[in-house]
Amino acid sequence: MKSIHSHRCLGGISARLGTCFGQRPVSVLAAGWSRGVFALIRLLLIACFGLTLIGGTAGWSQTAPGPARLLKLADDCRKSLYRSPKNMAYRDKWLKCTKHYEDVFTRYPKSDQAAWALYRSARMLRKLYRYSGRSQDLDLAIERLRGLVMQYPQHRLADDAQYQIGEILYQDKQDLTQAYVEFLKVDIKFPSGDMRPKARKRLDQVATMLAEREGQGKDDKASSSSHELTPVADIRHWSTPSYTRVVIDLERPVKYVSHLLRADPSKKKPRRLYVDLQQAHVGADIESSIPIRDGLLQRARAAQYTKDTVRVVLDINSIGGYKIFHLYDPFRIVVDVRGLEKKSVKAKRSAEPDQRPVRKGIRKVKKPAKKLSLARQLGLSVRRVVIDPGHGGKDPGCFSKGGVKEKDIVLNLARILADKLKQQLGLEAILTRNRDVFISLEKRTAFANVKKADLFVSLHINAHKLRNVHGLETYFLNMATDERAVMVAARENATSEKHISDLQKILNDLMLNTKINESSRLAHEVQKGMVSRIKKRYKKVKSLGVKQAPFYVLIGAEMPAVLVETGFITNAGERKRLQSKKYLETLSDGIVAGVKAYVESIDAIYKGG
Repeated sequence: MKSIHSHRCLGGISARLGTCFGQRPVSVLAAGWSRGVFALIRLLLIACFGLTLIGGTAGWSQTAPGPARLLKLADDCRKSLYRSPKNMAYRDKWLKCTKHYEDVFTRYPKSDQAAWALYRSARMLRKLYRYSGRSQDLDLAIERLRGLVMQYPQHRLADDAQYQIGEILYQDKQDLTQAYVEFLKVDIKFPSGDMRPKARKRLDQVATMLAEREGQGKDDKASSSSHELTPVADIRHWSTPSYTRVVIDLERPVKYVSHLLRADPSKKKPRRLYVDLQQAHVGADIESSIPIRDGLLQRARAAQYTKDTVRVVLDINSIGGYKIFHLYDPFRIVVDVRGLEKKSVKAKRSAEPDQRPVRKGIRKVKKPAKKLSLARQLGLSVRRVVIDPGHGGKDPGCFSKGGVKEKDIVLNLARILADKLKQQLGLEAILTRNRDVFISLEKRTAFANVKKADLFVSLHINAHKLRNVHGLETYFLNMATDERAVMVAARENATSEKHISDLQKILNDLMLNTKINESSRLAHEVQKGMVSRIKKRYKKVKSLGVKQAPFYVLIGAEMPAVLVETGFITNAGERKRLQSKKYLETLSDGIVAGVKAYVESIDAIYKGG
């Protein structure tokens, strides 16, 4: 067929040539034109071939492998691989397919297909791990899933990717604590996503497993006592007309439920908020009725509701909202009650520039949050700062040989800082403790709320198992972004790391009420102020940056709140500096500079700057 086809082509060309050059005897053509004819034929063939190439090139450029075609190529590679158990035994076959996916999101990062390529390649890498057993395959899968969440947060696959991160940590890496955090991010970041129900189910499963793991470490005596009723050790409260915190202390963790009851005028009963404590009993030394009478609550009552249930009732005058959560070591249940917001014409006008406003509240994280809070939009001022020297009394905090204790250093620092805030900025500065006394973590923020502080600064000193680790860092309340942040939080919370996951539960409810954006800005200004001032006078000063972590002491704060780690007591150089009054003075100057910068930034917005 080929020879026939060629003969016809050449014959056609010869006939056309004959028409072009006139009719002459074949003998003449054969003698004089033979070479010319074949030369022309060759030229025509080359010309035809050239036109074919041009047309083919144009056609090829129009169908260049775009993101859709590249994604299909990668998908076909993956499907073909999965159909061949023999090929699945070879690592290079897997990597060939993942490379096709990589071509999509590296060459066309702004395309819709890029997100799909990241997701499908991550799923392939996770499946590859089950054949290879190499942890780097899982690490790369997580990296690509995180990239999808960060680069394409609005994509339909973003919540799926976040959920898959949790699945890898839960099922493959068996890191329950971090898995809990990742599943919680699905719940918080993607409230309308279709993966939220699955994430919540996983949260319950992981929480149960963590609880079981915690129980495995207890001795037989503790195990047998779990069937006994847990005594209510104490009921405490701190209150103002607009805020009240009630704390129920127990000897062991218990399950509890709460409910808000309507007022019953026929029985002369006010609104009641009650908390039922299961497997508990009221001790004989507990006052059954505690008067509060602060405008929000009338009193708190505790009684044995059933043989194994204690009911704590809060009689309510008027409240705008409440939060209930628990803390560990020792176990206690915290009830925060807030008053109704008063809305009036006068209150609205107070934000106008020509009137003096009344007091209003105001990952390694590289930059402060950009979003303006409502407080900043109204141009708020700072007048009162509560300074919290960490630890105290029976809790020494971090300590080292020679009797150097964190609780003593941070108290000295707090006193110096309070004086400088008053002298340099004219602010009122109040300490949560002015002597060596133990104060519970929940009382510290309650104290700041009761005092109606505008800012809350908690002072601490860090520690590390490696003695050469040093530097300054500032934290604000949020999800922990790295393992060391979790460890720092665990130590400052005076609890073990296994409880961090429990803390994440309450963060889900409380994060919107903790002024996170403003706390982020304050943290960045304080960190910048400390580092710049100390670098002017001292060498080997290292900034560890601004970070976010779940600190108990910051939970429930109704103002921007930060926790400052002023150095490492385990580092000889910083330990020596922290015992120097001159260094504490410089450190205080830096914190004051940070507060000043934060206040001025508020004033700039208020003035339209």
